[in-house]
Amino acid sequence: MLNEAGKAGAQLAMRHHINTIPKPNIQNPKFNYLCSQMIVQQFYDKGLAHGSYAVIRTGKMVVIDPARDPQPYYDFAAQHDADIVGVIETHPHADFVSSHLEIHQTTGAVIYTSKLTGAEYPHESFDDGDVIQLNDIKLKAINTPGHSPDSICILVEDEDGKETAVFTGDTLFVGDVGRPDLRENVGNITAKKEELAKQMYHSTRDKLMKLPHHVVVYPAHGPGSLCGKNMSPDLQSTIGRELRENYALQLMDELKFVKTLTTDQPFVPKYFGQDVELNKKGAPAFNESIKAVARIDRNAVLEEGLLLIDTRQKKDFRARHLKGSINLQDGAKFETWLGSIVGPDEQFYLIGADDNALDVVIKKAAKIGYEKNIKAALLCPDRATERLTDLDLDNFVHNTENYNIVDVRNPNETAEQMIFKSAITIPLPELRERIDEIPTGKPIVVHCAAGYRSAAAVSILKMHIKNVQVYDLGEVVVEFQKTVV
Repeated sequence: MLNEAGKAGAQLAMRHHINTIPKPNIQNPKFNYLCSQMIVQQFYDKGLAHGSYAVIRTGKMVVIDPARDPQPYYDFAAQHDADIVGVIETHPHADFVSSHLEIHQTTGAVIYTSKLTGAEYPHESFDDGDVIQLNDIKLKAINTPGHSPDSICILVEDEDGKETAVFTGDTLFVGDVGRPDLRENVGNITAKKEELAKQMYHSTRDKLMKLPHHVVVYPAHGPGSLCGKNMSPDLQSTIGRELRENYALQLMDELKFVKTLTTDQPFVPKYFGQDVELNKKGAPAFNESIKAVARIDRNAVLEEGLLLIDTRQKKDFRARHLKGSINLQDGAKFETWLGSIVGPDEQFYLIGADDNALDVVIKKAAKIGYEKNIKAALLCPDRATERLTDLDLDNFVHNTENYNIVDVRNPNETAEQMIFKSAITIPLPELRERIDEIPTGKPIVVHCAAGYRSAAAVSILKMHIKNVQVYDLGEVVVEFQKTVV
């Protein structure tokens, strides 16, 4: 038996042709909903768990919530012989930098956004009652404050006047709704999280939950995004499925909803406020920005007092690195951790294993607007001779009381389970500001959940703590989790 979402999908498949193409990143779009004349394409960036979209109808294309690099949208338009005529921003994003202004400057496409955004770039307002006519289909604006005061969703009405899909931005996710605590101090309009949570209650109940059950939901984020707390692994859904399965859409009064939505939200990276403001203005062009990052000789003299972000893998960093470097390995969530550890006004040197690796991390930094923070990029210098000492694991296992243990996982993780009951809990994004809370009377052992965060944390602590050894428990922590100490 098919559930309601399955039945809706089967009905669409019979009426049109649906082609699902699993691909890993934004350069390779995630899926393609294709009918005789309309295409809805998702471009999914795993690093930021961000989904953007292209809608094509008879040679005209609209882009929704584009990522920093606009090239994939240009390529897709060319592939389908379409002209990009519009770009829609569902709100000023906090977690990534959008290319809406660059697309406008390159193609002449009109930018649409809510009048509440206070946009400083050329645009047309797109609010309740406004419609973009894309040949014979309609894109209709729905104001849905809650994640932000200026959030909108976009309802698609097909050539027969049937409501078929809704692009929900950061308002409605698969299994979740947008967090309400990111606009208390930034943006054209600010609001307390409790007030935004109340608005989310009414946006969902009075607008989205009243849409037909078959309407396909296309959100701006998937699992791993910090814009929500309970997202499903699925990257699309239907209104009917969300009504049944989404915790935030279940029967509850406004007071309970507000309490539920404002509790246990994930941490807020340092860069989020900056990106709201940058997206409100419009970012500079992507390629020009990354080309402007200075590349210097590996043995050049570096300016004192600036951060050193070493993006090489842990084993290479442990073998040799510059004194005072932070080991932030290039990986699936590099952008998020860079913007969580380094402040938006801090400059840093970026160190990579080779030129290709540097290209990758510079582009990742640009996705959150941090390319401007890079003083210069370079390969690991010959004078990098600092080493990290390995932990005597046997001694630690039998004498844990002889060590100060620091747990750098997030609060929701430590609330669920303490791996070492005596551990000091300081989340990695707060570590640089809270080092003084760590006693230095014993050697220090740092752990996280799998080894990535602890590698960064140990390098941060080594910059400041000189009188005792600092060790990384690393991946071995997984074994300890099986038997809590």
